[in-house]
Amino acid sequence: MTATRVWDLDITARAPISHRGEMIGTTAMFRRMKVIQPDSTIALVPVVSGNSFRGVLRRLGEEMLRDALEYDHLLPLAVAHMLRNGGSIVKSNAEPITGRRLQQLRTLIPHLSVFGGAIGSAPISGCLQVGHVVPLVAEAIPILRFDYDSALPSRFDVETLESYSHLDDVSTARDTTPATGSETSTPPTPLMRYEIEALAPGTRFETFVQISRGTDVDIDFTADVLREFCDRGWLGGRTGIGHGQVTTGIAPALDDNVGTLWRTAITARRDEALDALVGLTK
Repeated sequence: MTATRVWDLDITARAPISHRGEMIGTTAMFRRMKVIQPDSTIALVPVVSGNSFRGVLRRLGEEMLRDALEYDHLLPLAVAHMLRNGGSIVKSNAEPITGRRLQQLRTLIPHLSVFGGAIGSAPISGCLQVGHVVPLVAEAIPILRFDYDSALPSRFDVETLESYSHLDDVSTARDTTPATGSETSTPPTPLMRYEIEALAPGTRFETFVQISRGTDVDIDFTADVLREFCDRGWLGGRTGIGHGQVTTGIAPALDDNVGTLWRTAITARRDEALDALVGLTK
């Protein structure tokens, strides 16, 4: 039996949110999307793409699957790449995965059933759909899923430029000042400055996650991934320098038993699941 389930996410930035679009000089601009306004004008709204958001969920799901099946160092590189990053379509003499084999794979590996992937010459579709992560700003009102009582800020109010500098390691590791009377000298490495366009901490976003015609195990796995996202998820890039931290609310609320069903199902058939994953490259 299959069902469709939708969760709405209310996300608040606790740090700058950056999502690179084009580069202008040494400034990484935020990705923007054209939104037609009620007066027929066009506004460029900074939006975190659904592809980026889905990638965060996929990586969280892969880590959870890896812990449950304990497959570290047991999978071919192509299979690990598919689970972690979605894989890639390449020329292959292997037969596409269809029919009963595909159904068995979806049953054994809920991550693959939910997110899909590509290995060999044919992609495997997943039952997960996500929305763009849209900031709650006045210019985005035409594409927001809900109405909001309070007045929304303009995108110009929440956009900010984060300025950084980088000094090459060599110039900080030793004194490059030439000795007195020396005919040769080592010029110091120049300071490099760059900027990152971001959305300011406190910016709110909305998005959704939907499972279309998924099994009970698919739904439980997705809900568990969302619970993990609420606990330690992130948005956009530059997480290594403090960007991307968020607080997330979700509706409907997640049940306390989320995660029990899918873990029980796959650990009971761990050997079959590993054999099915390894067999993807054959």
